[in-house]
Amino acid sequence: MSASDIRSAQRPDPDKVLVAIADYVHGYEIDSAAALETARYCLMDTLACGFQALDYPACTKLLGPVVPGATLPGGARVPGTAWELDPVQAAFNIGAIVRWLDFNDTWLAAEWGHPSDNLGAILAVADYLSRKQVAAGEPPLKVRAVLDAMIMAHEIQGVLALENSFNRVGLDHVLLVRIASTAVATKMLGGTREQIINAVSNAWIDGGALRTYRHAPNTGSRKSWAAGDATSRGVRHALIALTGEMGYPSALTAKTWGFQDVLFGGKDLSLPQDFGSYVMENVLFKISFPAEFHAQTAVEAAMKLHAEVRDRLDDVKEVIIETQEPGVRIIDKTGPLDNPADRDHCIQYMTAIPLIFGRLVAADYEDAVARDPRVDALRDKMTVRENERFTRDYYDADKRYIGNAVQVFFKDGSSTDRVEVEFPIGHRKRRAEGIPVLVRKFETSLKDKLDGDRFRTLKSLCADQQKLEATPVDALMALLVND
Repeated sequence: MSASDIRSAQRPDPDKVLVAIADYVHGYEIDSAAALETARYCLMDTLACGFQALDYPACTKLLGPVVPGATLPGGARVPGTAWELDPVQAAFNIGAIVRWLDFNDTWLAAEWGHPSDNLGAILAVADYLSRKQVAAGEPPLKVRAVLDAMIMAHEIQGVLALENSFNRVGLDHVLLVRIASTAVATKMLGGTREQIINAVSNAWIDGGALRTYRHAPNTGSRKSWAAGDATSRGVRHALIALTGEMGYPSALTAKTWGFQDVLFGGKDLSLPQDFGSYVMENVLFKISFPAEFHAQTAVEAAMKLHAEVRDRLDDVKEVIIETQEPGVRIIDKTGPLDNPADRDHCIQYMTAIPLIFGRLVAADYEDAVARDPRVDALRDKMTVRENERFTRDYYDADKRYIGNAVQVFFKDGSSTDRVEVEFPIGHRKRRAEGIPVLVRKFETSLKDKLDGDRFRTLKSLCADQQKLEATPVDALMALLVND
């Protein structure tokens, strides 16, 4: 490229990634029954996570308007609360409760993340539009529109994650939440193809949050509201684009100033396959344990060893944990753990709790449990190693396994069996086993927070694909709020 080309002010055609996202969101028709059914279960699972988070004051203190009094009667509602907010702030609220306990769905590839984080934007925009349309004498959106938007947001986030590793350049995966939420929110709000391109270009220009808050020695609770921040930013970009505000066609590829040169080491972003419904069909559910996904099968293995180990804790010499390379890189952590966010990103802690107590629930990350001297004593005896087969199976597109193995050795020379679990109950290979557990998670999470009639109506509705799809969004939300 010549110097004159670099200095040229001629506006280029939009980057191919921007065009691919806009064409998909603007023109693709969802016709996969498997994706729609999985989206229904994903909606149930994501709501369950949000309702569980309402038990934690560290989360609820962040909810409500951005400043006291800035509510919007007739605006978007926040499940499990009485808040009515503008859709940007409602998206933050919903996104924060969904992600707080690290218990919602997961996508693992070169980049990982939690595509249901986008429900913050989707549900806020859908409720806002539905209530606005009803007030104007027009029909509201149906829940089918929510499921379609979820499938698309999952697909955008997941396909972009297949070969693009943002974590390796220090950027957090919530970057992809912002991109996906921006795209689908712009479409839901009535945006044109050009406005979707403009909005998504601005979302890329935002850059990315650093992963500082996910890693020692700075692990903290921002990792629990970062997705809420990202999905709400998506709604903001959508609303800005709807005013006719301009976009930036080479936001990704501009030499020197574009995303790829500034933040991605000069590499081109990869789109290895067309957008469809692949990600929703293959998404991983966190069903049994609120734990960082790379450790899910380690927890399951430890649960199987609990009965054999619980009465011999003082006799333990060493605990060997075999995991995948990302598990070593992200959650192998020694030394003091400062807070719940620190603990739920430590594979040793997440393995110690089930070995000792035979469980792992959200409350186990709190100080009351962490102060038990047996926990750190057992952590100190743990060795974490990469198992190369687990790593290969993790990156294999036909498997996407998340293997871990745990074995406990005692001072007298004896040991437990080596317990290996290749993929967790939330994996697509264990759908038949996992869905009943997911449904129980949904029911137990909501039952005590909604009155009996609402809960029974909601339970019946969510059990029927056709009825749920045909339900007005504002009617669904009315069942979910406490007014």
